[in-house]
Amino acid sequence: MKKTTESESNYVALEKMSTADLLININAEDKTVALSVEKQLSQIENLINVIVPKMKEGGRLFYLGAGTSGRLGVVDASECPPTFGVDHGLVIGLIAGGDTAMRKAVEFAEDSRELGWNDLSEYAVNTNDVVVGIAASGTTPYVIAALRKCQEENITTSCIVCNASSPVFEVSDYPIEVVVGPEFVTGSTRMKSGTAQKLVLNMISTAVMIQLGKVKGNKMVDMQLSNNKLVDRGTKMIMSEIEVDYETANSLLQKFGSVRNAINNYNG
Repeated sequence: MKKTTESESNYVALEKMSTADLLININAEDKTVALSVEKQLSQIENLINVIVPKMKEGGRLFYLGAGTSGRLGVVDASECPPTFGVDHGLVIGLIAGGDTAMRKAVEFAEDSRELGWNDLSEYAVNTNDVVVGIAASGTTPYVIAALRKCQEENITTSCIVCNASSPVFEVSDYPIEVVVGPEFVTGSTRMKSGTAQKLVLNMISTAVMIQLGKVKGNKMVDMQLSNNKLVDRGTKMIMSEIEVDYETANSLLQKFGSVRNAINNYNG
């Protein structure tokens, strides 16, 4: 298997570049990422069209990865409850090595062929769920073995990888391959590959939540009111929707606890 993620950078003597040249060249590489994602839109659509009906029947979405890939999955999962007001158990991010690995690499955790399935089993993963393996290289044993076991158990699998025809692809029912080419720093997949994975994760979670009715118009009407900025934003959403002054909107928000409930329970 040819790993484009490990291919030699298109740039040489990086240490001799000026700061300006470093930034220009990194930015030039970053500009190509969205175009690479665009080529996979139909595959992303297919996955979303599987996730939504499963969630409507009580299923969950799991992200599974190691290193940067795992961290990106955990971040996307953790942002769903505050953004869309859903339960913390609806979208679950798992990283090789557990929560400790979010801040500090856990040696050889990604090489385990048992940990991935063990981590999923702690959540009683089942056929109602969808498991998305995230691996830039597409060769991470933690992810491969877990997805293979999922397939054996008739659990729907997907992946977000940055190499073509990888081992992770082979155990994915709905594979997403965003091939971004060599990294600016050879093999540093936290760069373009990580950006590509983040863009795809944004698409998946956002589109799924919209189709589950967690957005009204273009507003996050179910967001958690966890700080003053969000309370202010929610108040202004209510003002715009039902044409009341700031004080009234804020009072409704405090009373009913969410933008959606405030709007739905307003009597005029």
